[in-house]
Amino acid sequence: MTYCVGLFLDDGLVMLADTRTNAGVDNISSFAKLQVFSTPGDRMIATMTAGSLAVSQAVMNLIQEGVQDPETGETATIYTVPSMFRAASLVGEAVRQVYRTHGKAMQEHGLSFDVSILLGGQLHGRTVRLFQIYSAGNFIEATGDTPFLQIGEHKYGKPILDRAVTSETNLIDGIKLALISMDSTLRSNLSVGLPMDLLVYRKDHLEGPSLRRITEDDEYFLMLRKRWSEAISEAHRQIPQPDWGF
Repeated sequence: MTYCVGLFLDDGLVMLADTRTNAGVDNISSFAKLQVFSTPGDRMIATMTAGSLAVSQAVMNLIQEGVQDPETGETATIYTVPSMFRAASLVGEAVRQVYRTHGKAMQEHGLSFDVSILLGGQLHGRTVRLFQIYSAGNFIEATGDTPFLQIGEHKYGKPILDRAVTSETNLIDGIKLALISMDSTLRSNLSVGLPMDLLVYRKDHLEGPSLRRITEDDEYFLMLRKRWSEAISEAHRQIPQPDWGF
C-alpha cells in the first residue's frame, strides 16, 4: 500500500509520497514513487504512483520511451507533449497499453491490474495543472474548488486537508499540511512507511522543483508530528464539556 498527496495551490504544487510497497512481519520493501521529468526552462512534470509496482514502472518507462497516439499515429514522450492535458492523455494511453500487454495474463494469475497516478507540473507559457489518472486510463483534474488529490491509502490523511487546504494556502503551509496528512496515515496504517519524498514547485519556476527525502530521523518532521499531537490533545481539552448530566 502507499499514500501520495498532491496540493494544487495558487502559488504552485506540493507533492508528497511515501516509499513503502510491501508490508509484513518480515517483508518490507521501499521504492521511490515520486519521479520528476524536467527540462530547465521548458517543463517541469512530476508523477506519483500507487498500486501494482510492475504496472506503474511499465507505465513510467513507456512515457519516457514513447507512446503512439491511437488517433494520429504520432509518437510522443513526456518530454515532447505540448501541454499538461496532453501529458495526462499520454499517461492514460500508456496505462491502457500496459493493460493490453499484461492485463489478461495478470488476471489468469489472480492478480489485479491496479494503478493510479498523480501527474502535476507546468510547461513554458502554460498554467500549472494537477491530474489523477485511473486504471482505465481516464483522468480528472484538480481545481480551485478541489485543491488536492490523493491516491493509495488516503482516508486517514483526508480530514485535515478537507478542513485546512484551500487554493490560497501558501506553499509553506501546504508543506506542513501535507506532512500532517502523511503523519496521520503513518500512525493509522502500517502499510504506509518512511522515508517519504517531497516536491515543492513554485509557479513559473521552470528551472526545476525543490526536492527533499524525509527519513525517520528528520528533525523537522519529528518536531511537527510531536507538536501536532500536542496541539490536538490541548484542543480537545479546551473545548467546553457537554452539559448532558453525565
